Amino acid sequence: MSGAVVAASAIERSEGVWHAAARRFRRDRVGVVSLLLVLGFVLLIMASALSLVASGWQQEIGVPNARPTFMGPAPAAQQAAVDTARGPMADLAAVDPLAPRYAEWAERARQYKTVDEPRAQTLPLGGDRLGRDVLAKAIKGTEISVFVGVMAAVTATLIGTLLGALSGFFGGKVGDFLEWLYNVFEAIPGILLIFAFAAVFGRGIGTVVLILGLTGWTGLYRQVRAEFMKHRSREYVRAAEAIGASLTSRMFRHILPNVSHVILVRMGLLVVGFIKAEVILSYLGLGVPIDQVSWGTMLAEAQSELILGHWWQLGAATLFMAMFVTAFSLMTDALRDALDPKLRGLE
Repeated sequence: MSGAVVAASAIERSEGVWHAAARRFRRDRVGVVSLLLVLGFVLLIMASALSLVASGWQQEIGVPNARPTFMGPAPAAQQAAVDTARGPMADLAAVDPLAPRYAEWAERARQYKTVDEPRAQTLPLGGDRLGRDVLAKAIKGTEISVFVGVMAAVTATLIGTLLGALSGFFGGKVGDFLEWLYNVFEAIPGILLIFAFAAVFGRGIGTVVLILGLTGWTGLYRQVRAEFMKHRSREYVRAAEAIGASLTSRMFRHILPNVSHVILVRMGLLVVGFIKAEVILSYLGLGVPIDQVSWGTMLAEAQSELILGHWWQLGAATLFMAMFVTAFSLMTDALRDALDPKLRGLE
């Protein structure tokens, strides 16, 4: 009688896999702080998408290369030197026959300008060479870069999971064909494959998502294939087959939930990797179009400003990118530890 009571109490105290993972995750203080920081970025991205913040990132509200507010406005002598460097008409006249007409054309253009709004001498995180707010650009760039990283990771996860499940569950000729396809993609260096797709499809946010999704599924495919090969012969799958469960049901209702932790963690790693890839592509001019802004385009613009000592656009893009990528990576590590089946027997 007492043995039955003990067994019943043990059953009542048992918890599901996801509940246990959530409990382990809450114990990780670094993971919780990282999760809160990522959620803060998500709220910022939603506000930017709804035009609640950074809606006027293209407006030239400050003087060119306006300094950050904590540095104060540029000294008068320095600003005069900048203005002189921006308009050396005497030097242009020697090489440009139209230079004498520039002043006349500028005067005509001012006649059609109805409002001459004063520009700010300083901005919270400074301004770029056109006077646009760097803080607004960094917020809008966060929206674009994170959107590209997440959507590309979802695309690669869907492709890798589907192909890995088919290869690992069926094997045979299906597995051989998918292994050949996998080896083709793995044989070509990743960066060259990305450049080849970029040259074919052109620029654009949707294009970048497609390119990264089509080139980034191979690692997840390999993991999912191995997991399905391991689970397809286990007792619970054979029991489902014995009661008449279909192939689709056994693959996606029985096996897939038991390997979902692998897919989820790998997807988190892909998000970080694809954000970095988007930054590289945009920096090289193969990413988002010129009428959009991302962390990569900000870094590309900052290289010419840095020569003149204007470091704030580079600093803002680097700060936002480093905070999100670091927080997301730490959150992914904590999630991987919480979902690791090997840790269940150590508690």
